[in-house]
Amino acid sequence: MNPFDYARPGDIDEAIRLSGPDSQYIAGGTNLLDLMKENLVRPARLIDITRLPLGGIEETAEGGLRIGALVSNADLAWHPEIRRRYPLLSQAILAGASPQLRNMATTGGNLLQRTRCYYFYDRDTPCNKRAPGSGCPARDGLNRIHAILGASEACVAVHPSDMCVALAALEAAVLVRGPQGERRIAFEDFHRLPGDEPERDNTLTAGELITAIELPPQGFAGHSAYLKVRDRASYAFALVSVAAALELDGDSVRVARLALGGVAHKPWRKAAAEQALVGRRADAQAFGAAAEELLAGAQGLAHNAFKIELARRAIVRALSDAARGAAR
Repeated sequence: MNPFDYARPGDIDEAIRLSGPDSQYIAGGTNLLDLMKENLVRPARLIDITRLPLGGIEETAEGGLRIGALVSNADLAWHPEIRRRYPLLSQAILAGASPQLRNMATTGGNLLQRTRCYYFYDRDTPCNKRAPGSGCPARDGLNRIHAILGASEACVAVHPSDMCVALAALEAAVLVRGPQGERRIAFEDFHRLPGDEPERDNTLTAGELITAIELPPQGFAGHSAYLKVRDRASYAFALVSVAAALELDGDSVRVARLALGGVAHKPWRKAAAEQALVGRRADAQAFGAAAEELLAGAQGLAHNAFKIELARRAIVRALSDAARGAAR
């Protein structure tokens, strides 16, 4: 057991004042406690934020929804307004983890999950994400679950969240507060590709605390679908997942949103793939062309090249489901 201090602040400002270079915020702890048990992180101080006023869901002035960082995944997935206006998000959350974990996991914590790469969790092997500069054995090792897009020589890990794939497609925003004040981060800019700093999963700075997620008014309630392809139906991470959302004008696409999970270090979107659908008939031919554009540049490794064709087929199916209104 590694000793650590424990603090339970009464407000957000106190939580930020207590933060330091070796501290970690903790809420549900569904990933952080695993990391601590495996000695992958050793915080000198845990800052328990569960008493902070971040557990509500409310309307924004723009007509969207603001989701507090401490709203549980279960409460978010089953919230009446989320199910009615943002069924894509509800569907993605319910595809992830188990009911027990969803009861504990929080909205803010979901964004901060670490990769499930085998080598990251094995302290007896090198890992640039865990120990920068030590190497990436996954590139030439067991890499069936690893990235086919946006990877680098330093890292081929993937982000594990289902919820984040839907949030990317919905163009959510992340609200944070830290020592330098408050800021709003477009979801597209929150997570990072690995580059030569794979140890950095996101663009948070020291001491910053996620306070809320904001959803825009457009929820694609009538035409959206989340498809998760995995090795088993119960409690497994995605080999490939797709969040698809369409606004239709008759049988033509007016607006398209498309995000992939399980294929990159962050939820994967590409504006050109979405734009390629606009004005086209919502059919398999158009969906196939969008898939080709979204997967342009995909590169397989020794054991995961199958994910390219898997992703292509999953994109077409998810878009087809969205066009039929499958999420409803």
